[in-house]
Amino acid sequence: MSNIFFSHAFRFVGLVFLQILIFNNINLFGYLNPYPYIAFVFLFPFKKERSALLILSFLIGLTIDFFTDSGGIHAASTLFIAYFRLYFVRLILRKSEFEYYTFQITSISVDKVLMYFFVLILIHHFMMFSLEFFDIQSIFEILKRTLLSTIFTFLVTIFGYFILVSKSK
Repeated sequence: MSNIFFSHAFRFVGLVFLQILIFNNINLFGYLNPYPYIAFVFLFPFKKERSALLILSFLIGLTIDFFTDSGGIHAASTLFIAYFRLYFVRLILRKSEFEYYTFQITSISVDKVLMYFFVLILIHHFMMFSLEFFDIQSIFEILKRTLLSTIFTFLVTIFGYFILVSKSK
């Protein structure tokens, strides 16, 4: 087996355990939770097969759903951002399609990495809270939780990302 396979497997298992054991137990102000497990989708290489990303994204979301008894909202929202990830990268980076499969996330500027993370976290959280409430009358609660949890998850994810990137250089 290749070293890259073990790296992705370790990231998958590590993020699941961190989410289940630590981050699911953080509940600020009664409703503010970080969900940094979605960093798996952000950091998955672009040159790998898209079907592998979709399957693994579904599995990581389903695993979180299993341990949080959330009925599939994590699997659906994680699969959604995995499916549309390349579209948002094209929108943010504005490069030709060929270049997306050859670059690494560590090679782009920090402001674009931050934008990429923030947009995908925002979309994930909006999908997740929309599925959780599934009621148009709760739109203000959905938006409030989406915005606050996005900021919290963004900060946790960026902190972890920069620790790992600085450690690998």
